[in-house]
Amino acid sequence: MQKINRSLGILFFTLCLAWLSSGHAQTGIDPILLKDDPIAAALDSLNKLNMFEKGIAKSPYPKNSKYHFPSDSIPRYDDLIYEARLSKLNAVSPFDLEYNPTVKLYIDMYAVRKRSLVSKMMALSQLYFPLFEQTLDKYNLPLELKYLAICESALNPTAKSRSGAMGLWQFMYPTGKMFGLRVTSYMDERCDPYKSTTAACEYFQYLYGLFGDWQMVLAAYNCGPGNVMKAIRRSGGKKSYWEIRPFLPKETQGYVPAFIAVNYVMNHTAEHNLTAAIPKKSFLMVDTVKIKRQISFEQISAILNVPLEDVQYLNPTYRKNTIPALEDEQLTLTLPSDKIGLFIANEDSIYSFISKGLIKSATAQTQEVRKTHTVKKGEYLTSIAKKYSCTTSEIKTWNNLKSNNVVPGKKLIVYVREPITTATAIEKPAQQVASKENLIAENKSKNETTNEGGYKYHTVKKGDSLYKIAQSNKTTIDEIKRLNNMKIKYSLMPGQKLKVGVL
Repeated sequence: MQKINRSLGILFFTLCLAWLSSGHAQTGIDPILLKDDPIAAALDSLNKLNMFEKGIAKSPYPKNSKYHFPSDSIPRYDDLIYEARLSKLNAVSPFDLEYNPTVKLYIDMYAVRKRSLVSKMMALSQLYFPLFEQTLDKYNLPLELKYLAICESALNPTAKSRSGAMGLWQFMYPTGKMFGLRVTSYMDERCDPYKSTTAACEYFQYLYGLFGDWQMVLAAYNCGPGNVMKAIRRSGGKKSYWEIRPFLPKETQGYVPAFIAVNYVMNHTAEHNLTAAIPKKSFLMVDTVKIKRQISFEQISAILNVPLEDVQYLNPTYRKNTIPALEDEQLTLTLPSDKIGLFIANEDSIYSFISKGLIKSATAQTQEVRKTHTVKKGEYLTSIAKKYSCTTSEIKTWNNLKSNNVVPGKKLIVYVREPITTATAIEKPAQQVASKENLIAENKSKNETTNEGGYKYHTVKKGDSLYKIAQSNKTTIDEIKRLNNMKIKYSLMPGQKLKVGVL
């Protein structure tokens, strides 16, 4: 037994010497991975997303088959290989992609411990990376900055941090406002993939103008330029990230190593046997259209036969499943590309259909109005929120308040919903009444079949939606759903027979 213990001791001592000789113990970089790491938490948030198909994706990443890994294999490499691979990336990058123990911890998190979530993240990159690259190129910024969104949100467009940062790029309310991102009771543009990416690029330019170093830009993006300035002063005037790192917040000390690890992993997915999940939508499979009237997600889903959860995922900007009507602006709706033409071709009839009450909305036709409230003596945030039908947290967000305390005379911004009363107001829903004779006449249509059970039937054709069926049969979507016991989630199959009325 003593011989075995002695042999193990010699082996351990030899391994320590080998590690020391590689130079990693002399970097002065202590491995940091927080217990409640926000970067790991962002990855974990992907568990709640349902935007992935089953199976293996056709991925833009290198095919893993060239390494002949078994499907369940989790490759691991020694420090020298990690260092050599990062050295190659570093040679063509404006960032200092240095390898150290903290970087290794994050590589292990992405490539080993949370690899199933990384598979989902790789799928989402097929939707968002082309947008990021186009915008970064427009602003003449390094394309590697696209990987920063992985550190921030793991590409979850509705990710929210403990401190209240939102969206793909995790903007705090004041910073988002500084770069033109609106937050109201019905909209949060920090979650808008297009607008928030533009704002992030403008912020990158601003930070680079302050520090002139991309590593410092990363640190400032995470903890704010003020904290970086303090770290510079506390370090005695040092100007590089690794020199001021001990004086930065703990989270920021791990942030840049995480960014380096993401650069490594996303460029070596094949070497780590990482395969992208299948996204329901990629960048070329979605498009946008301007909306002229208020419309709800339920209405969009019913009219275009798009699952409600897909409409919600593609339009994370809108907080209450409704695209509101604004006086001076047409807001944007994102849809699957194959539905854009259908919407545009039938736009006028769609709005008419909605205005006549053939598709009911969960919300009344209203518009959002910004108001200023002057706090009176004896008023509290709770009473003010109740008055304007909002929440105290919304008032705090709109006014960047740190606490619930407000003093008399303070002016607060609030957003309220008011009915549309202009000449372009939506008409009141009209009750649709069809005579028995009309129903019988319509029953002769080639799309309709027998009168079995006393019902009028419609045979579903390829390309049919509930909107088209209801319109052609002079009925409503709600009525078709009621007659056929259809749930919120439904699917139509060619040849299926639907009840569309009673004879």
